[in-house]
Amino acid sequence: MSAATGTAPRTGYRALLAVAGPLAGVQLAQVALTTTDLVMLGSLDVTAVAAGGLAILLHNQVRTMCVGVVTPLGNQVAAAAGRHSSGGPGEAEAPGEELSGEVRGLLRSGLAVGTVVGIVSALVLIALGALLPLFGQAAPVVAVALPTMAALAPGLIPMLWLNVLRQFAVGLHRAGSLLGVTIASIAVNVVLDGGFLHGWLGMPVLGAPGVGVATSAVQVVNVAAYYAILRRDPHLAPALSLQAWRADRAQARELVRLGAPVALTYGSEAGITSVATLIMGAFGPIALAAHNVVNQIAYVVYQATIGLSQGSSILVSRATAQEGPDAHDEARHVAKRAFVLSGALQVVLAVVYVVAPQAVLSLFLDPADAAAAGLATTLLLLAIAQQITKGAQNIAVGLMRGLKDTKSGFRASLIGYWGIGVPAMLVLGLLLHLDGPGVWIGLSCGFGATAVLLLTKFVRAVR
Repeated sequence: MSAATGTAPRTGYRALLAVAGPLAGVQLAQVALTTTDLVMLGSLDVTAVAAGGLAILLHNQVRTMCVGVVTPLGNQVAAAAGRHSSGGPGEAEAPGEELSGEVRGLLRSGLAVGTVVGIVSALVLIALGALLPLFGQAAPVVAVALPTMAALAPGLIPMLWLNVLRQFAVGLHRAGSLLGVTIASIAVNVVLDGGFLHGWLGMPVLGAPGVGVATSAVQVVNVAAYYAILRRDPHLAPALSLQAWRADRAQARELVRLGAPVALTYGSEAGITSVATLIMGAFGPIALAAHNVVNQIAYVVYQATIGLSQGSSILVSRATAQEGPDAHDEARHVAKRAFVLSGALQVVLAVVYVVAPQAVLSLFLDPADAAAAGLATTLLLLAIAQQITKGAQNIAVGLMRGLKDTKSGFRASLIGYWGIGVPAMLVLGLLLHLDGPGVWIGLSCGFGATAVLLLTKFVRAVR
């Protein structure tokens, strides 16, 4: 495989990893920024971790939801490649002029939709910060969280541009590499965080909101660097166009039609996570700080599952677009490989959480904060079940999207999250007084129920 172009092999686990790996990489690149923000906030105090962590969590939820709108772009590009291809479902070919023209139009539509969604999402994030007092959050927490969210908001726009470019490239199986850019951006983010928090290099001390300023600045650098990488790929350059103002309205509407249910599914997921966070906030700053830390750890792991979800979705779209006699067989094989890889990852992480929880948590919490560290250790063990169930439902959502069904995920989330998960959190956490652990058990119940519903539907669809 070429490191420069990321050409995918034809079939098997390597095909899935070749597509899922770069997608997980860009997800991790985004989360790495807010993770380093949370680590740097730990150098202040528990209130900064609680408030800054709340701002970061809500930012991540909004970010995930708006990414959902443009996620089907990769499926559209993969389906176009499948229609114009004579190879197998995992085979990458040099696109001809007809395919390049079709993909160029899809990219322009994706950038146009991404820009509008990014602006709206930035305003929503700021509005959420202003509404925090209505959800029972303490005044000191709101005083820090609101300006931090306002500083994070502008970065949503270049972040969406990056995801549109990534879906465009992955749909053609030429994702490129962001490893060097990611490492450099994390380093720059740490320096900027330190500057705005502690005055490194003579920079102005902005307090906790400075981490938001740093992350938004790095988002601009990331999208510019990735665009430069794609421009050097001779297979992608003919279809690479940033002229969002020339977007075809019909293509843009189709992307929104497919992406809106995905965004609502992600939004439903964000909603149940946000409800859990607000409940934890009602238990006090220590519980909220412990929850924020463990949730961020689980969120980092979740990005690998998102990569597998989107990668398997791309391969299913390409296979079914060719309408061969073995299309559904290939879809079943792709699903099996995705769950095997996800399961292997979860087993490894479960061992780490059980054997060395303090080594994981010490990156975020001072062991001297015995109350926060003790609760976080309990939540980290419960995160094993949460990661498994949440990852399974996300992979199932991707598989259904590959079959051009973006509505089932939202419907299943309404039942699993809001019909089962939220009531379970309220009963276990509040009525039965299990507090934080009860909330996390309820989260796993909601994710697990959603996973069962979607996997049942997928099996029936490809039978």
